[in-house]
Amino acid sequence: MSKTRFALLATLAFATAPAVRAGAPADGEGFTPLFNGKDLAGWTAPEGDGGHWKVVDGAIDYDALSEAKGDKNLWTEREYGDFILKIDWRLKEAPYINKGIPYILPDGTHAKDIHGKEMKLALPDADSGVFLRGDGKYQANIWCWPVGSGEMYGLRTEASTSPELRAAVTPKHQADKPIGEWNHFEITVKGKTVTTVLNGVVVVDKATIPDLPAKGRLALQHHGGKNKAGEWAGPPSLVQFKNIAIKTLD
Repeated sequence: MSKTRFALLATLAFATAPAVRAGAPADGEGFTPLFNGKDLAGWTAPEGDGGHWKVVDGAIDYDALSEAKGDKNLWTEREYGDFILKIDWRLKEAPYINKGIPYILPDGTHAKDIHGKEMKLALPDADSGVFLRGDGKYQANIWCWPVGSGEMYGLRTEASTSPELRAAVTPKHQADKPIGEWNHFEITVKGKTVTTVLNGVVVVDKATIPDLPAKGRLALQHHGGKNKAGEWAGPPSLVQFKNIAIKTLD
């Protein structure tokens, strides 16, 4: 075969190859998309939501104003046991000033001043997360706290949590990008363990959770709301998600 003919065939093969969406897991990795970039197929929006969970420019967009009377989170239709989840997320803005953000130590406890009073920080804040196996207690947090996203707040703050587990679910590093920029979670749930990698940095490393359910649905968290004066009453979930895919390990 002449070099000219080989070059022509190679060019045609490249031109006719199927396009791969930027950020999507490559074929052969075993990942299944959980979001098609067009609508909420495969997800269950809260009853009476009013369209506040929606798709905007290829991303799941939430404005923290769901009109649902009960649970306001966005849930997958399917349950999952052992899996690796890949998901991109970004906080669009953080308009609420949270005056009660704790100074969290590496062991997961809160720092205190010389008088024994818990130290509090006043910072712009937004709040969301990814629920694992059907329960908000087992979630990878998304927020503006200096401790960083990926911590498992429900476990860290529970009084019955052992010191070892409290330290394990506290991020080892703060790996968040600035507000408005996209971040990437890779969360591995296997047996009773959870590992969370944020932007290529391991923030929770094989935390062993004795009461972690065997399986359950995933959810994208609602948080916040406005008071009668139209002001945010807590850190809102002004958040977007895209490039969501899962690989089951069962």
